[in-house]
Amino acid sequence: MPNAWQQLLRQIQVWKMASDTLVFTNGCFDVLHPGHLYSLEQAKAQGDRLVVGINSDASVARAKGPHRPLCNQEWRLQVVQALHLVDAAVLFDQDTPEDLIRLVQPDVLVKGMDYAPDQVVGASFVQQYGGRLHLVPLKEGFSTSSWLNNLLKKKD
Repeated sequence: MPNAWQQLLRQIQVWKMASDTLVFTNGCFDVLHPGHLYSLEQAKAQGDRLVVGINSDASVARAKGPHRPLCNQEWRLQVVQALHLVDAAVLFDQDTPEDLIRLVQPDVLVKGMDYAPDQVVGASFVQQYGGRLHLVPLKEGFSTSSWLNNLLKKKD
């Protein structure tokens, strides 16, 4: 288990002893935009503590292609950690956040509505112990992929 995950687990134990409601979400957060902020605001509104899993550079490249991420994992982690909405952020190197979700055992798992409930990784695990899934509507017009495509079109 990575050291950052061990530190997170210790913090989670403190929060759970205080009966804090734990919320988990994840993403690449390659170029932070208003859609990300909206999603994080909606996630934070679901509980007391927000934990964010961030795909490592290798994980992003496997999911998005060889030209991504645009920003390295340390940069993305530092930016997300600096947000007042986020209580903890940690990298994961796997293709999905399943292992991290199993470690965190959130009360609420949050993803965007671009996923159907049965497509959300970790949802069935969270629901098994009484946790719940919350889907956030996407903020129209904001996605890193579409922003990047528009940028490349303007360059031509």
